[in-house]
Amino acid sequence: MRIVELDGLKYERTNPGAAIKIAALSFFHLFFPKEIRSMNVSTVEPETETAQPGPKRGRPMEAPATRLVDRAARQGRTVVRVGEVEIGAGRPAVIAGPCSVESYSQTLEAARAVKAAGAVILRGGAYKPRTSPYDFQGLGLEALLILQRVRKETQLPVVSEVLSTEDVDRVAEHVDMLQVGARNMQNFALLRRLGRTPKPVLLKRSPAATVQEWLMAAEYILAGGNDQVVLCERGIRSYDPQLRNTFDLAGMALARQLSHLPAIADPSHATGRRDLIPAMSRAALAAGADGLMIEVHPDPGSALSDGSQSMDLPGFAQMMETLRR
Repeated sequence: MRIVELDGLKYERTNPGAAIKIAALSFFHLFFPKEIRSMNVSTVEPETETAQPGPKRGRPMEAPATRLVDRAARQGRTVVRVGEVEIGAGRPAVIAGPCSVESYSQTLEAARAVKAAGAVILRGGAYKPRTSPYDFQGLGLEALLILQRVRKETQLPVVSEVLSTEDVDRVAEHVDMLQVGARNMQNFALLRRLGRTPKPVLLKRSPAATVQEWLMAAEYILAGGNDQVVLCERGIRSYDPQLRNTFDLAGMALARQLSHLPAIADPSHATGRRDLIPAMSRAALAAGADGLMIEVHPDPGSALSDGSQSMDLPGFAQMMETLRR
């Protein structure tokens, strides 16, 4: 293999960018006197290269033969444990609760109701990434303390979103599972940090992400040493103004087929309409989902966020009864 040295760096001739630079410098050497030339072009053999630690400059890092996220990387499917709850063990796990923690009484009422209806994990947002900076952003640490208190009273494990690397330790101290929201699916610094935490991670798919990009985001976490990852399909960007997103159940089924990781579905965000949640929940389970994530609020009309896609307590109980038939 021919190697050329340019400005102290070595490039393969097959590299298109290097070939352009080689041609330009060859012209420079041909037409300019030697005394004003400051760059040296020479041909060297590969074995004369000085060994340097880490990946070669100008070349991609070599990927492993089998990605950690691939189904072939593991015998059987991964089972993720959130407290005493298992996700991916064969029995669909239902995660339910308010989009945002607004108060202790609201969160406790929702938690008791969803547990009585059959949910096994409580969801609740403490830090809320909103499209508008003027919308409710969550109660932060106060919400985490409320979730911790409600968990103690109901014995429901809790999942809540983490927005940045700086928040990981604080959120992990109060909840049982860390959620990566759709907007943060490719926040690689956050993904790497979560790879070093012992807490299970719920990884939501970005509304603009392909299935492969979704799986590669999970790969970042697994590569850091944390294999307790649950994929969550929450809809992809749609042009239909009557739907918040398009529920990509084919993408969810494909992710389960390509990976050993469990995958659940979030019909609340996928549709943006509470009247569609029961039908889409049945469809998700029929497509093989390992669980559901549903937004539930004691009074959706007064919710500080996502009220239109939150079920009320009687509606959620009725849906759960239907799913058990």
